[in-house]
Amino acid sequence: MTETVNHPSHYQSTNGIEVIDVIAAFTEELSGIVAFDIGNVIKYVCRFSNKNGVEDLKKAKWYLEHAIANLEEGTHE
Repeated sequence: MTETVNHPSHYQSTNGIEVIDVIAAFTEELSGIVAFDIGNVIKYVCRFSNKNGVEDLKKAKWYLEHAIANLEEGTHE
C-alpha cells in the first residue's frame, strides 16, 4: 500500500530520496518568503513529471520569479 500523506510517490525519486529532505537541505540558510519560494520551486520541479506536468513547471516559474523580485527589491526578510 502506498503512503499518500507522509510519503507520497510523486515526492520521491526512484531511489527513495524525498523532496522534503532536498528542500530542507537547500533552504536551511534562507529565511522568510525567499525560503518559502525556493522550497516551492524545488517541490514543483521535482514532482512535475509524476503529477501535473507543465502546470507544475509554471508554478515553479512563478515562485522563482517571486523570489527573484523579492531579492532584487531587498524585501526578502
